[in-house]
Amino acid sequence: MENLKAIIIGAGIGGLTAGIALSQVGYEVEIYDRVSELRPAGAGISLWSNGVKVLNSLGLGKQIAQVGGLMDQMQYISHTGELLNHISLDPLVAAVGQRPYPVTRTDLQQLLLDGFPGQVKLNAQCVAVAEDEQQVTAIFADGHRATGDVLIAADGIRSVLRQYVLQAEVQPRYGGYVNWNGLVEASPELAPPQTWVIYVGEHKRASLMPVSGDRFYFFLDVPMSYEQAAEAGAIQAELTRCFQGWADPVQQLIQRLNPATTNRLLIHDVGPIDRMVRGKVALLGDSAHATCPDLGQGGCQAMEDVVVLTRYLKTTNLSVADALKRYEAERQVRANAIVTKARQRAEQIHGKDPDITQQWYAQLRTERPEAVTTAIANTILGSPLR
Repeated sequence: MENLKAIIIGAGIGGLTAGIALSQVGYEVEIYDRVSELRPAGAGISLWSNGVKVLNSLGLGKQIAQVGGLMDQMQYISHTGELLNHISLDPLVAAVGQRPYPVTRTDLQQLLLDGFPGQVKLNAQCVAVAEDEQQVTAIFADGHRATGDVLIAADGIRSVLRQYVLQAEVQPRYGGYVNWNGLVEASPELAPPQTWVIYVGEHKRASLMPVSGDRFYFFLDVPMSYEQAAEAGAIQAELTRCFQGWADPVQQLIQRLNPATTNRLLIHDVGPIDRMVRGKVALLGDSAHATCPDLGQGGCQAMEDVVVLTRYLKTTNLSVADALKRYEAERQVRANAIVTKARQRAEQIHGKDPDITQQWYAQLRTERPEAVTTAIANTILGSPLR
């Protein structure tokens, strides 16, 4: 199907990756976003090997290697400072054929913006969609209309276009915990180099992950009721109270983080949903399957969507609607399974059933490192780029 024009709503990871992929196979692409300035949500992302392979396939492998952090091992440590497990990631890399790259969201977004040959149109809030037999039109709040052959709704967890596709309203669900994340200068007092360190205890987590520029991407998780979570206090005071008595590196992290650049997020997810397309409109990424971040697969799943969507649009010559149905059939099972697995993982980590969380703590002490890397590899190897 030659000379298609794609309208993409949303300039996040999924929307930009789709813009690059479709441009590379000859489509005219327009990307719109409602914001006035592109600022990524969150400080960093653990881009696992399936996401990196998508970037490699788009000719961006060298660029992601330059901005990705080197992560060669994982350590689980109890909240009081006892090493529970040390895991080399070498077996994972050998199994899947690509190392993961923890990366700041700013660096990843810039890499994708540089890779997209067009200009993202900002201050463009899509409020409605109209379709006829030939084309699809995005209608914006200011009256502008953008018409093309396919419309990709990559407008995130609070998608406006999801309701058009599903013909019903699906609200994000609270995942049961608050996540603080940001960037901090790397230091051996916080964590060893090239190591992802995860402190666990009291149904909470504190994590440090190496990214480029001699920095750590950090996050801290605390389970809270929605009512508690909605009452945000001063960041350092809230974290000091929540992590009282935790090991010294966690205390150091709380003292060293910059409250002005630390994000505080109430974690939500979306799905599983029973469809991803309607006519010539396809949901992509978080608009279809936002996940709790406990598997580190949210951005990767958006990138996988792009691979499959581009392949069917390029190779199927019946119609756009037919290509999108094939995309939906292939992606729905995989993406919905990841949503479910990530929520189960979030509940296991954050004490929804305290006995299950205690069992997990005990398992961490005795689990063979290869069992951990095999589980991660199995998730990665479900990708369309194996």
